[in-house]
Amino acid sequence: MDLDIDYEAPQPPHQQIAAWLRQRIQAGEWAPSRRIASENDLVQATGTARTTVQRAIRVLREEGWVYTVAGRGTYVSEHPPGQ
Repeated sequence: MDLDIDYEAPQPPHQQIAAWLRQRIQAGEWAPSRRIASENDLVQATGTARTTVQRAIRVLREEGWVYTVAGRGTYVSEHPPGQ
């Protein structure tokens, strides 16, 4: 579950992480209402700072792909966009 961030790409790291997570949701790796990887796991998988991962999750939350339950984690939305 590793993602190599391309720091030379025009897309910032948090957008690359959001795209990677979005693709995994679309591929059915995480079903609706299922918890996605923890922030700590995503930090390790991407080699980025926690704030970068948090920004990526915020992007997906604003787009309607995921929702966060305080103290419990981030989950795939029941009806993610385009599904």
